[in-house]
Amino acid sequence: MSIILNINTMRRGTVITDENVTLWGADRISDTLCGVNFMISPQSFFQVNPIQTEKLYTRALEYADLDKSMSVMDIYCGIGTISLCAAKQAKKVIGVEIVEKAIVDAKENAQNNGIDNAVFYADSAENIVPKLITQGETPDVVILDPPRKGSDEATLTAIVKAQPKRIVYVSCNSATLARDTRFLADSGYKIVRSSAFDLFPHTAHVETVVLMSRVDGQSAGNA
Repeated sequence: MSIILNINTMRRGTVITDENVTLWGADRISDTLCGVNFMISPQSFFQVNPIQTEKLYTRALEYADLDKSMSVMDIYCGIGTISLCAAKQAKKVIGVEIVEKAIVDAKENAQNNGIDNAVFYADSAENIVPKLITQGETPDVVILDPPRKGSDEATLTAIVKAQPKRIVYVSCNSATLARDTRFLADSGYKIVRSSAFDLFPHTAHVETVVLMSRVDGQSAGNA
């Protein structure tokens, strides 16, 4: 456990800045999920309910249905929580996250856990995902775990272009989940399964995992 003061003197919408003062404990905290150890910086996202989070990620990986011949792209990967769990089951994992400190953590977490088949990029999804797809990355499975605002059309369009077999969408906002899965459904994918997880008891918030599969015999983007 640590107590860290984040100093924010800006008048714009930034919630957390890069200026931290450790009042008690270590500069970072650690936790273990699904058998993987994680170091977590103050700027990095990490779910606050570890028991339910393990259930959430276990279901996401169940939906991904990975094997050692498959490649995965984990978009909005944070410190590599789902990425590194998936890497234990897949041939290759690419993680994408806009928060640079989180990617530093993700790379260190991969090294600390002896995982060498995961690569991480610090960039916005809408910028790097289309570039990776254009450069020839063809993931068998795409995992999406965006913030409450959901994904964006540039990222979703690039995913559709890559034509992964499966898309696993982890969402904390049912409205943006509905919007984004509608886009994917109109682009050659169908919802196969879904599960809801209560990470925040006695609140209106719920985490949802949705499995989408490419429609057989249909080119994605021509639905």
